[in-house]
Amino acid sequence: MQAALVAVETETATDTRVRLSPHWKVILHNDDVTTFEFVIRLLVELFHKDLQEAVRLTNQVHHAGFAVVEITTKERGELYVEQIRSLARPRGFPLTATLEPV
Repeated sequence: MQAALVAVETETATDTRVRLSPHWKVILHNDDVTTFEFVIRLLVELFHKDLQEAVRLTNQVHHAGFAVVEITTKERGELYVEQIRSLARPRGFPLTATLEPV
């Protein structure tokens, strides 16, 4: 008696959905020392905001105490927070940025 070979097809479920990285908010916080000029320049040069948007965000930081300046990935947000600190501290500015999940 010969053994019959039986072809068995198995279905495997594959997930083809693309997972997007969770987004994080980069938040600038107001202080009594950092100048408007520094914050505006930082927003233009580091975050590539146009001048009008940079002025609007700077005023929001000043009047509300904080402003969300970017929504990005966690890794990029962490880099922004560190860049803000390392640009502000040598100039004597205590400008602070934090990162929060969206």
